Amino acid sequence: MERRIAVLGATGSIGRQALQVIAANPALELVAATSGSTRIDGLAPVTQVGGDATDVLEQTEPDVVLNGIVGFSGIHATLWALERGVALALANKESLVAAGDLAREAWARGGGLLLPVDSEHSAAFQLLGDMPRDQVRGLVLTASGGPFRGRSRDELEDVTPAAALAHPTWRMGPKITIDSATLANKGLELIEAHFLFDLPYDAIEVVVHPTSVVHAIVRLRDGASLAHVGYPDMRVPISFALTHPHREPTPLQQLDFAGGLRLEFDEPDLETFPLLALAREAGERGGTFPCAFNAANEAAVQAFLEGRIRFLDIDGAVADALARVDGAPARDVDELIEADRSARNLVAVA
Repeated sequence: MERRIAVLGATGSIGRQALQVIAANPALELVAATSGSTRIDGLAPVTQVGGDATDVLEQTEPDVVLNGIVGFSGIHATLWALERGVALALANKESLVAAGDLAREAWARGGGLLLPVDSEHSAAFQLLGDMPRDQVRGLVLTASGGPFRGRSRDELEDVTPAAALAHPTWRMGPKITIDSATLANKGLELIEAHFLFDLPYDAIEVVVHPTSVVHAIVRLRDGASLAHVGYPDMRVPISFALTHPHREPTPLQQLDFAGGLRLEFDEPDLETFPLLALAREAGERGGTFPCAFNAANEAAVQAFLEGRIRFLDIDGAVADALARVDGAPARDVDELIEADRSARNLVAVA
């Protein structure tokens, strides 16, 4: 079945790998591509640099939107696809975190397919399938632990952006790599899983799994657990999302189960990496608290990358912002944008 694909954020890590998947599959046609600031002339029949990505979507009317935009700015494309019932391959977790309630309402109205591209959520989607939720005891998301796994806060006093960007298992863009180092990324994924799979927060847990071979685990009520395993490579969940319900071949090798494969799991260190607990708290409080968490974290990460704050100041900046916002539910996108702006300003003032 041929599909016309729009890749938003085509110059980012997800976008570049999506282009590889599309180029390797004759049934997939790239009809549009966007980037934030990098010129992409000729990359697709229709391209756009900067601006509102929905302009390209309106112009090309793709069958599938791959939203690889980084951060809150991806929200408009997410809501555009969900509202219209256009299949959405979602790599922009932040838009669903910030606009969870509005996104679910748009999804219900549009009735389209929402396929998560994050490796953990793609794995959970495949494991859960159409399984009745009363059969599910819980969902386990795995975290690599980032480059600072096992270190104490005292050992992170002088962390540089370069050190925080040296991820041990995944190759990602700078923002998500810093989020992995602070465990904020896993907090965002926890909130995203709540909205994607309609699971209560107390049924979603996070464990540290350094090799990133197990991407998600579903606990069943009879005591059994189902796991999705594979080498860490984003081309697998991207290919799954773009070709679903078929599984097209990828160039990845199969796991060597007899080659000394080790599966280790540990509890996350919430004292050293408190952003995971702050994200859970924001999700449980609801309203625009998840939006504020995401906004404050984006602003704090940018400040760290620019050398304006220390690595250990990121979680404090987010905690301070969450303590000062009202978290009232957003009735529409304009109110959500205002909640996002207010939380960012709190970090900027701090």
